[in-house]
Amino acid sequence: MNVLVLVGSLRAGSTNRQLADAAVAHLPEGVEATVFERLADLPHYSEELDHDDALPEVARDLREAVADTDAVLLVTPEYNGSLSSAVKNAVDWASRPRGASSIAGKPAAVLGASGSPNAAQWAREDGVKVLRVAGAHVIDDTVGVPASFQAFEGGRLTDADLDAELRRLVARLAGEVRGASSSAA
Repeated sequence: MNVLVLVGSLRAGSTNRQLADAAVAHLPEGVEATVFERLADLPHYSEELDHDDALPEVARDLREAVADTDAVLLVTPEYNGSLSSAVKNAVDWASRPRGASSIAGKPAAVLGASGSPNAAQWAREDGVKVLRVAGAHVIDDTVGVPASFQAFEGGRLTDADLDAELRRLVARLAGEVRGASSSAA
């Protein structure tokens, strides 16, 4: 089982990357994760580019990565009260073509870290909405990390309750994949 991780902060060492790494570390045994590292290279979604003659290689690679994975984990900072444009753009590319997209029906979960006490709440809510509209099967519960610049030490969350919440959410995401697999059999 493989989970594709989309990290909306493009900054090396960002707290959202640390959150993604902490989530990956909590995945149950037998579940692997792949971080799509090329969100910065993905052009803004445009229907003019969305056909075989012009489809950018990175967009094709993203769609294939989503198609080849069992679940998606979206990790986003909050910029101006919403999710990162990098992850929104990735979802836009993965949601096409409508009716046959690679993200349709995929189990998905949303995480977010923010320096504010709001814990990227609006970004997480928008992430759930965008994924749901794109056709993913999104877990309603999200995990947000407030005051994120002080929340990590050695790649781990320092708040034991928050860390346990993160562990439960990634286990639930893995369970959604297992549930979808068993119902398809």
